[in-house]
Amino acid sequence: MRIMLLLMIGSLVAPLLGAVEVREFDDLEKQTRYEHLLKEVRCLVCQNQTLGDSDAELAKDLRDEIYSMIQSGQSEEEAISFLTDRYGDFVLYRPPFKSVTWLLWVGPVLFILAGGSIAFWPKRDKQRQANPKELTDEERLELDRLKRRID
Repeated sequence: MRIMLLLMIGSLVAPLLGAVEVREFDDLEKQTRYEHLLKEVRCLVCQNQTLGDSDAELAKDLRDEIYSMIQSGQSEEEAISFLTDRYGDFVLYRPPFKSVTWLLWVGPVLFILAGGSIAFWPKRDKQRQANPKELTDEERLELDRLKRRID
């Protein structure tokens, strides 16, 4: 009975043990750059996870690629340049401000402004209806003339 229980627990824990990637670096600075890149790059499969958080096969391949680039002495900028050349600016969580990506940066502000103007629009109409404009003498005369014509 104990053996069956241990086998069941082992079969549940075994996949978790295989998910851990162990990376050895020459120095602490390379490890820091590698970890920083994994937080800055988006998984192209999951799209809402960092490269470090994703378990997708493509994410594993990209982590391997970044690891080899950092180990060979390339800078973070070179690694990011490689990734953006291959996959576009979408691979970055904070894409650069360009003519192609300006809507990503300005879009939320435009939506907030549009939503605010829509929210306050009916209020302005109600204020106009609550405070009607006084008629001028000419408009009063014209109104009286029209009323007499209807009667």
